[in-house]
Amino acid sequence: MSLLITAHLGSARPGFRGRILGLRPLPSGGLDPEELERRLIELGFVEGALVEILHQGLFGGDPIAIRLQSATIALRRREAAAILVEPLT
Repeated sequence: MSLLITAHLGSARPGFRGRILGLRPLPSGGLDPEELERRLIELGFVEGALVEILHQGLFGGDPIAIRLQSATIALRRREAAAILVEPLT
């Protein structure tokens, strides 16, 4: 039996590589959860997509630069927290 390790992308550090398992947006004081989910899907954050954390901001580690397939996208950590991932081994 294998153990599936999941985390949210908002807690990942530069160098993390993983696969998206799904989205779980929560109210965060910014966009409402449905709008955030729609925007993330439009950007390509869909189940099975490969992601890598490239860089993070100098002050507070926000925003983060994410390689999503062949694109590079910047997200705030609170937005990235809606993205559930499993690390690649």
